[in-house]
Amino acid sequence: MQYVIARNEAIHKSIENYEIYNIMIILLSFFTFLFLGLAGKLLRPKTAGIIGTLSMGCVTILSYLTAFSYFGNGRTSEGVFPTLITYNMEWLRFSESLHIDLGIMLDPISVMMLIVISTVSLMVHIYSLGYMKGEQGFQRYYAFLSLFTMSMLGLVVATNIFQMYLCWELVGVSSYLLIGFYYTKPAAVAAAKKAFIVTRFADLGFLIGILIYGYYTQTFTFTPDNHALVAAGGMIPLALGLMFVGGAGKSAMFPLHIWLPDAMEGPTPVSALIHAATMVVAGVYLMARMFPLCIEFAPEVLHIAGYVGAFTALFAAAIACVQTDIKRVLAFSTISQIGFMIVAIGVCTSNDPHHGGLGYMASMFHLFTHAMFKALLFLCAGAIIHAIHSNDIKDMGGLRKHLPITHITFLIACLAIAGIPPFSGFFSKDEILVACFQYSPVMGTVMCVIAGLTAFYMFRLYYSIFWRKPYTSTDTHPDMPHEAPFSMTMPLIFLAVITCVAGFVPFGKFISSNGEAYTIHLNWTIAIVSVCIAALGIMLANLIYKGENRHIDERLSDSFEGLYRAAYNRFYIDEIYQFVTHNIIFNCISTPLAWFDRHVVDGFMNLIARITHTTSVGIRGLQSGHIQQYSIVFLGGIVGLIIILLLI
Repeated sequence: MQYVIARNEAIHKSIENYEIYNIMIILLSFFTFLFLGLAGKLLRPKTAGIIGTLSMGCVTILSYLTAFSYFGNGRTSEGVFPTLITYNMEWLRFSESLHIDLGIMLDPISVMMLIVISTVSLMVHIYSLGYMKGEQGFQRYYAFLSLFTMSMLGLVVATNIFQMYLCWELVGVSSYLLIGFYYTKPAAVAAAKKAFIVTRFADLGFLIGILIYGYYTQTFTFTPDNHALVAAGGMIPLALGLMFVGGAGKSAMFPLHIWLPDAMEGPTPVSALIHAATMVVAGVYLMARMFPLCIEFAPEVLHIAGYVGAFTALFAAAIACVQTDIKRVLAFSTISQIGFMIVAIGVCTSNDPHHGGLGYMASMFHLFTHAMFKALLFLCAGAIIHAIHSNDIKDMGGLRKHLPITHITFLIACLAIAGIPPFSGFFSKDEILVACFQYSPVMGTVMCVIAGLTAFYMFRLYYSIFWRKPYTSTDTHPDMPHEAPFSMTMPLIFLAVITCVAGFVPFGKFISSNGEAYTIHLNWTIAIVSVCIAALGIMLANLIYKGENRHIDERLSDSFEGLYRAAYNRFYIDEIYQFVTHNIIFNCISTPLAWFDRHVVDGFMNLIARITHTTSVGIRGLQSGHIQQYSIVFLGGIVGLIIILLLI
């Protein structure tokens, strides 16, 4: 992508007009966090929720104004949308060229992310007014939502990689606080710590990559000097590869994916905001932001990331096929879909969308569409859990009659993620498949198979929830389920409408790998094949899960018991981590190091202390405080010196 600093008067006028809007997008969320965090206990819960929601509504309006203004001003004479630095201040200076700035940068992908983050966050704020009603810590919850929104917005408009890292860490803190919102539940506390620790290890790689990048390029900006890049040689691919490690952790790529399924212990609206639509795509956004450097100086890093994404997508899809917790099915679905986005960027071989660069646009397009329908799926899951008070799909069935709005909106989201036209997921996923086939027929075939698995496990979920068997009440919840209140169903309807129409957005006109306008053309051969594969997956799910007394799934699980048990237990990756950390790292490394520290290091210091103590006890008589003793010693010393001098 070509970065151009526009100099024409119209664009400069736009910067002046919208500079205050851009700053307020960040500051509104920040001040809302401070106000609700410090004064929230003085407010009624409903009042705190309304304040947080109104603030988010203002942020959303300002984000849309920024987007309309930015794209409405048109392209520069070079045929690309400009990169605008609407606000910038120097924070820390290390040398003449190396310094950390804080500012706001607008370009096509950052403006697109403003729309995604603000839209989904506003829907979650509204939805939470109903879903979280009566919860203890309601004010604290909205304060944390505002902190997260501010952090994510700051991340996407960062003018340099270090500012992005600062906001990246704030996003991690926000995630920790929201996952552990129910801090009285041990499972929620454990999940919050797990998410925080796993992503910290990944972020260490990110930080080292940033430091290497800054040392060799003498800048933290996204557009370093070409001479410095060439002179750095192999250090730039190393730096970019380490940055990808940070992105892989945040986006839950294998083997750093283990935190995301457990993160479902947080409130369901949090899952819609953080773990489906925004935070987990930060890694994809990082790759897109560094794409110009990767494609020119480290294409091998992109391709390695693509292979990791493909394996992760297949791995997560296989696990999602057998999970019974509704939120965990959606969590593994998220991991798989992010894998699609990573693959799309990873298969790029140039920055020309017509020849090897299509995957960049396809990845951003899928990020946009996926954010909407995956947020919709999680919010629908929240409405279902709100109605029957259970996450287990075995407790569900026949809910379409009791939750008609949730049923229709959930079905729309399932059709979108399965890639069925005319829903948005079809258009974005089709572009990814085209890019994969352009790179390699094998990669394209693998991703088509994963697309079929996606359709299967999503409609397995759909039929298990809304069909399969008539819903029966339980002793603990004797009342029949009913539709959620308007504050919860309105976001469902809104996101469902977006899911229906977002695919028709001429996305390539706004975002492409080289910044120039690109017209999306459907590859009918690949489109027809992908739809047929998705339809096959849906029909298979219909055959197995729609009927009440078929029990085909039980026979299949018995026939493939070993594979089923392995997939249900997530292929024992968590157990492997536990074994490695406890049996190898703790017992074989940490314990000997602790013994060495306690007995050798501490023992040596204790030996010095004992020698000092013994010596001091032996000579302490010299400091008795008796003047007569001092006089005798003094005279004795003089006599001794006189004798020595006389002898010499």
